[in-house]
Amino acid sequence: MQSLSASSSITLKSLTRKTRSPTQSHQPSRIVVKSLFRNDSANASASASANANFSGVVGSSRADWQSSCAILASKVVSQQQNTEKSKDNSVAAVNGHPTLDLVPIDSLPKPLTIADLSPAPMHGAELRVAYQGVPGAYSEAAAGKAYPSCEAIPCDQFEVAFQSVELWIADRAVLPVENSLGGSIHRNYDLLLRHRLHIVGEVQLPVHHCLLALPGVRKEYLTRVISHPQALAQCEHTLTKLGLNVAREAVDDTAGAAEYIATNNLRDTAAIASARAAELYGMQILADGIQDDSSNVTRFVMLAREPIIPRTDRPFKTSIVFAHDKGTSVLFKVLSAFAFRNISLTKIESRPHRNRPIRVVGDENVGTAKHFEYLFYVDFEASMAEVRAQNALAEVQEFTSFLRVLGSYPMDMTPWSPSRGD
Repeated sequence: MQSLSASSSITLKSLTRKTRSPTQSHQPSRIVVKSLFRNDSANASASASANANFSGVVGSSRADWQSSCAILASKVVSQQQNTEKSKDNSVAAVNGHPTLDLVPIDSLPKPLTIADLSPAPMHGAELRVAYQGVPGAYSEAAAGKAYPSCEAIPCDQFEVAFQSVELWIADRAVLPVENSLGGSIHRNYDLLLRHRLHIVGEVQLPVHHCLLALPGVRKEYLTRVISHPQALAQCEHTLTKLGLNVAREAVDDTAGAAEYIATNNLRDTAAIASARAAELYGMQILADGIQDDSSNVTRFVMLAREPIIPRTDRPFKTSIVFAHDKGTSVLFKVLSAFAFRNISLTKIESRPHRNRPIRVVGDENVGTAKHFEYLFYVDFEASMAEVRAQNALAEVQEFTSFLRVLGSYPMDMTPWSPSRGD
């Protein structure tokens, strides 16, 4: 190998000489590097004199050249280490110089998705079912009958049960709509119209009432009985037959009455509730099966955010609500649309039209007449997948100013048996 000599007149420009043609000014530049190392001994003395003339200049000797390369290499390694250190400290660095502190990406909040709000239940997974009341209520039993492996979520009001489904806190809601003895639960029919949930199923639950009190309390010590208004009405005659001359007070739900007595240690008060409520709250059953009629059944509907696909391979029921601008005169035409197609009605219920409760008809000779405006709720035995049901609703829509399908869902076909203990 030859060493660099001073006689070679080596400069930085000679090492990196750019060759560019005047006519090819836009062509890529070509860098020419010439090897200037020779292995003859004639240049040894020249390089010695060059060391004296160019001392302190990079590249004046082979030793200096190698040492300069080593220094440059060490600086590159040092910069890489500084960069890695800055990454470990979560501080961004550019060319080895620290910049402004940046917020780590991992610490930024991630946007919510539908899966975060409520993961769709997989096959066999637990459904979250909201119901009004506390554990031990009949609505909880209805939820267990409809979805045996569900997670029941108690709510203090029916409105909260609706909202829990709308806000993805629950997957279903259980709502009692009518009882074989007490009739329709009008408040819940109004909620069906106010909210946009869909009926996806129904459950008919036999009701078995019990008279509950704290352990050691006898019937003679009682001064009042508390329960849901429907339960009090369903047991009115039986309470009289038991010789209980007590005050009767209404509360929000049956199991809540048992919980209230147990929590406050009320030894002069009894509750009408289920046997499960007695077990949950440590109460004794003074009388079993105190409902006035053994044929005491409550119908519940299951609500969801999305409707189910109607089918024709099993009995289905469809629920609708409609109204007309001219009052109840259109009711006969609506009913004839179902009768003409041999569709059986299982329920018809009227509720005041809250947005326009009164319609005033004026006549100059007679005066003014005030007519009450109503909404009509109808259940009929047919699936929306059937052509006859579709044609019936198409005809109903011609006669009405408002029509809404609340749901088309499978009927509860489980065998029915009277309440035990009668």
